[in-house]
Amino acid sequence: MSEQATRIIAIRHGETDWNVATRIQGQLDIALNQTGHRQARRLAAALADEALDAVYSSDLARARDTAQAVARHAGLAVRADTGLRERGFGVFEGLTFIEIEQRFPDSARRWRQRDASFGPDGGETLQAFYQRAVASVATLAAQHRGQHIAVVAHGGVLDALYRAATRVALDAPRTWQVSNASINRLLASEAGFVLVGWDDTCHLDQPAPVESSDLAA
Repeated sequence: MSEQATRIIAIRHGETDWNVATRIQGQLDIALNQTGHRQARRLAAALADEALDAVYSSDLARARDTAQAVARHAGLAVRADTGLRERGFGVFEGLTFIEIEQRFPDSARRWRQRDASFGPDGGETLQAFYQRAVASVATLAAQHRGQHIAVVAHGGVLDALYRAATRVALDAPRTWQVSNASINRLLASEAGFVLVGWDDTCHLDQPAPVESSDLAA
């Protein structure tokens, strides 16, 4: 990659109660839980010396609030981008994995098999979502060529970026982690994405920074 490559820190939002319950969030606006807020603070502290040029986020609260912790440390404002939203899961949204299996067995099978042409009723196909997510991040990278940006999004978006960077097929099973509040690094240029580092969660084992709101609680 040339010096005109964009350095990207791709981040999945912090934990939500629905993550814990294995309930599909999709594009429903679910908030971070207490663990998620602690993860966001630890993440922000870990990235405090990164000299970021911009912080972008999905407009959904769980991503936006995670991004705001990072942006605050960097002295930047969060720039919302709806293209960074999670995949639209239609009728699956609000249901647990078990409930989906029980109510929509045929659809659940196609979902598990990563059928790129399948989309739950009212939702996006895997192929359409992949194209939307990758194109959105590529557009941001092109706008910041040669700079360093953070992109805070969702598990599906990060999975798409990993596949784009490693040339893994959409229907291939996921063998990599996409942890909440993990640090994932890529380079982007006109040639595409290159993976630099993935699923760094060491910072989540560190003590959370103490904030005035914690002292007042």
